[in-house]
Amino acid sequence: MTSLDSLLRRAAGERAALVDADGTTTFAALTAASDDLADRLRALGVGAGQVVAFQLPTGRPHVTLLRACWRIGAVAAPLHPAATEAEVAALVARLRPAAHVLGPDAADRLAAGTLDAAPTDPPRTVDPALAVVLATSGSTGTPKLVAHTHDVLVHKATQMPRVHGLSPNDVVLMPAPMAHMSGLLNGVLVPGAAQMACVPMARWRPDEALAAIERHGVTFMVGPPTFFVGLMDDPGFRPERVATLRLISSGGADVTPAFVERAADRLGAVVKRTYGSTEAPTIATTTPDDPPEVRATCDGRPLAGVELRLVDPATGTDIGGDGPGELCVRGPELFAGYLRDDGSIDPGRDADGWFRTGDVATLDAGGWLTITGRVHDVIIRGGENIAAAEVEQVLEAHPAVRQAAVVGRPDDRLGEVVVAVVVVDPGAGFDLEACRSWFAAQGVARFKAPEVIEVVDTLPVLASGKVDKAALR
Repeated sequence: MTSLDSLLRRAAGERAALVDADGTTTFAALTAASDDLADRLRALGVGAGQVVAFQLPTGRPHVTLLRACWRIGAVAAPLHPAATEAEVAALVARLRPAAHVLGPDAADRLAAGTLDAAPTDPPRTVDPALAVVLATSGSTGTPKLVAHTHDVLVHKATQMPRVHGLSPNDVVLMPAPMAHMSGLLNGVLVPGAAQMACVPMARWRPDEALAAIERHGVTFMVGPPTFFVGLMDDPGFRPERVATLRLISSGGADVTPAFVERAADRLGAVVKRTYGSTEAPTIATTTPDDPPEVRATCDGRPLAGVELRLVDPATGTDIGGDGPGELCVRGPELFAGYLRDDGSIDPGRDADGWFRTGDVATLDAGGWLTITGRVHDVIIRGGENIAAAEVEQVLEAHPAVRQAAVVGRPDDRLGEVVVAVVVVDPGAGFDLEACRSWFAAQGVARFKAPEVIEVVDTLPVLASGKVDKAALR
């Protein structure tokens, strides 16, 4: 087994690892700082397989503590920096860490050398093959604790630079929380494996992102459409400010062809779709070499070793043909399982190793995958099933619509009706009549057309950057 500590120590010493408002941190300096912090963890009695919980913003302290955990074989449990005190307390009670640094002043306390031995007696010890436990983000329900091993994360860290064609000359801007898989993978592990610099953002501000891209020569970004729409719509946007951007990888059911085409045109970069989750990071992607129409309309082919199949969401039986159906995944990307509250692991897959993603997809004969929505993101109107993602794609193809999200609203007669929440161009007229005319012109069945239009300045998003459908409802 190659540990993440061993992998990240291979990075060239004096190359820039992190570039932020405090200056440049080289890989050598980052390694030295993480070694010092590892010594402090040992002094607190933290050992292999024990959990360290922390709540830190995206940035240098977060990366340093991650690496310190991996240096001594501890399991890192990063918590979202925006989580409330009650949410953090609930997660800590489930994790039973041996040490923690939490709260709004956590970064300052860590910088001052403060790490607390957690008041858990005894602290939990889990399989030392585990590297990290991530709490899933979502709008409802109790977060799941997703456990990943060193082996899986080393595999992803070394695979993705080859897939994306990344080199030490690239620079990634990372606005996503490093407590999420995208931030962890693309802000810490991939840059370390590729020996490239990361520009972390503790909070998402489009104006600050534009300044960072321009100042640091950012070439690569990963994230949901929200980030890139924010860049394009910022009053300070000018094409020359993003001239160094060459590759954008965006994932989620809300990555529509209209978004990909607009972003490629406005940002002057190759924009491609990709697919993954906390449990199975980046299992499929289009590549920079794929034709533009492919990068805009599907989520790519599975990566090496990944198997995909479609099943009926209700019965779990295979669906013949190209779907749609619920996507199941098997392969080297998969998590170890969900950490139960008693410290054991729920594998989260069936006896044959298949993980049901909860995403609805099509899979054609050529192996091209297209995510069309979530199993539960379906509006049932008068007995007809309407995929929210399908309606969103039609809306975003309208020249006046910048972003769209679709939800169902309870209705006494029909069960549910389709409600569209849209962000439109300033001064553009987009009302229910214009919407229905557009759907008719696109040849879309009348029952799928929205019956309510709400125009907003911005769409609410989850901590992951994805649209918060619960908030819309």
